[in-house]
Amino acid sequence: MTGIMNPAEQSLRFNQDLFPIGGGRMGAAIRTFAWSKTPLGAVALWPQSLRTAVDIVVHSPVPMCLLWGRTGVMLYNDAYIPVAGSRHPVILGRSVFETWPEVADFNRRVMDAGFEGRAISFRDQHLVLHRNGRPEDVWLNLDYNPVRDEDGRPFGVLAVVGDTTRQVQATRDLRSREEELARRNSKLTLKVEARTRERDHLWNVSQDLMLVADQSGICLSVNPAWTATLGWLERELVGHGPEWLEHPDDGVRTRAELARLVDIGVTPRFENRLRHKDGSYRWISWTAVRDQGLIYAVGRDVTAEKQAQEALQATENQLRQSQKMEAVGQLTGGIAHDFNNLLTGIIGGLDIVKRRLAVGRNGDVGRFIDAAVASANRAAGLTNRLLAFSRRQTLDLKPLDLGRLLGALQDQLTRTMGERIAINLRIADDLWIAEGDANQIETALFNLAINARDAMPEGGLLTVEMANVTVDPLAARPEGGLAPGDYVVMRVRDTGVGMTPDVVTRAFDPFFTTKPMGQGTGLGLSMVYGYAKQARGHVQLDSTEGEGTTVALYVPRYSGDGPIIVPADVDVPLPVQETVLVVEDDPAVRLMVIEALRELGYTTIEAADDRAALPVLESEQQIDLLVTDVGLPGLNGRQIADFARLQRKNLRVLFITGYAEDATMRDGFLEPGMEILAKPFSMDVLTSRLKRMASAVVAPSPTRH
Repeated sequence: MTGIMNPAEQSLRFNQDLFPIGGGRMGAAIRTFAWSKTPLGAVALWPQSLRTAVDIVVHSPVPMCLLWGRTGVMLYNDAYIPVAGSRHPVILGRSVFETWPEVADFNRRVMDAGFEGRAISFRDQHLVLHRNGRPEDVWLNLDYNPVRDEDGRPFGVLAVVGDTTRQVQATRDLRSREEELARRNSKLTLKVEARTRERDHLWNVSQDLMLVADQSGICLSVNPAWTATLGWLERELVGHGPEWLEHPDDGVRTRAELARLVDIGVTPRFENRLRHKDGSYRWISWTAVRDQGLIYAVGRDVTAEKQAQEALQATENQLRQSQKMEAVGQLTGGIAHDFNNLLTGIIGGLDIVKRRLAVGRNGDVGRFIDAAVASANRAAGLTNRLLAFSRRQTLDLKPLDLGRLLGALQDQLTRTMGERIAINLRIADDLWIAEGDANQIETALFNLAINARDAMPEGGLLTVEMANVTVDPLAARPEGGLAPGDYVVMRVRDTGVGMTPDVVTRAFDPFFTTKPMGQGTGLGLSMVYGYAKQARGHVQLDSTEGEGTTVALYVPRYSGDGPIIVPADVDVPLPVQETVLVVEDDPAVRLMVIEALRELGYTTIEAADDRAALPVLESEQQIDLLVTDVGLPGLNGRQIADFARLQRKNLRVLFITGYAEDATMRDGFLEPGMEILAKPFSMDVLTSRLKRMASAVVAPSPTRH
């Protein structure tokens, strides 16, 4: 059977002969398509003109589609597939009216023209095609030519398709951008014109001074406000620098600001005075920028604001002065009230003693002397409180174990508080050694305790706590005086009536008290506050009405490394046959000190000032102890002591002072072997201090944790 083909093989061979070479995917598809089921019939029956047309289509590199017959049966090439989209390959062999129903009318006109023998072309023809499941706007270049048979009669239309959608859209986008650039240029021009009009209008109507100058300050242009504000015309200003208008005191500042403006390019705010045409000066506040070698500046007349500010400052100064005078009045009034009472007791008691002694009645003078001494001691206490409040008291700052101090005072504190108030003492383990004045801290503790007792008339709980506290820089409050560092804090807390907010704000004021007349001086808290500030510590008050009050006294931690002078525990007798040099400019005080020393067995030498004291110190005279006032005419007490120790090393020195602001405020005022005693003092106090100095021993520094 070799060489004999069945009908199917013969048809395929015939079709291959019809499209012998190439044709791509669509060439193969057309060769194998079942054309016998279409109006075209089997390929073997196709006329030569149809075969030729199909051959041209499948071998063309451009999108082509042959529309055969009046129904436009479609035969197309590979290049047409993208045009067909998802409708490929279904549309092969089907009517163009059926496959493209959305453009059926358009295709009908095309087919009519072709069968009339007319060619027709379209450029950038807009069509809406449903080729990918959704309507698409496409733009096509379309060329339609009639295809004729052997007799010259049209039997179809050959369509050449060029998709120009991207080009059209790009052209439209470009045109749109050009048009937009032209929405914009036109608007910009209008804006520039409007802004120019606004600028010119602003330049002319502004109440602020405006100027354009070169970098040397020469004026190039000014606005009319110069005339309204300073009286000068434009022709009088243009071409000149500012020196002739400036206040003489502002010239240097203005030159410096101009140089800075040229350097950095901006002046956010600068004020100087310019001369009005009438000779007066006006304050002008300037802002300026440098741009492209020119200076643009705007100045506002702030003369009225300056005058109002000066008037306000004057009023505030008057108010502060009034407040100061009111405070001074309150202070002096309180002092006068208390001292009048105290002086009445002193003067009255001594007057009665004098009268009784004059008539020989000695039996009962003791009680009047005691009353006078008590009043004098109360006066001394009041003076100490005032000095504490003013931070001018004489402090004896020593290393202190506040835990031991509190323990020693527990019994006295219990008696002071009474039976209805429980006491809770809390002392931290390993409590640091503090640096403070033991007498002042003891006084502060009892002042706070008495205030707490009075705030708990029905009884309650008093808690005294000693704790270590480190204040870091972030937690410190410089405005309140709490500096960073280590402190031993004594907190005194009660469960009493508490304070109202307005009372809290005035609690540290001198002579302010909520107690009835005669039951308090109003100096307790102010004394605690004054001591804390003078001793480089701090005090805080926290109170809630109906709940209680807590006062915290911050005592600096001791930071010294050298040996500490401490008194011996035993009561030693005073040394005998010792010579004391007493330097005191007040005759009455000098008399009392010398008499007291002689009664104690000392040999005394007296001097009123440095002129009398220095020759004694330079002599061969035996001197065992120097007692000197701090505040003396000429050399002060510390300077005399320094001179004495140059001549006599390790000489013991006792300073006495009533008020020593400069000398005793310095750190390190007291060296080993030196003590200080505040006036007034009794014989017992003087004796105790002399014993302490005589028995003083050098101890190592306390352990610091």
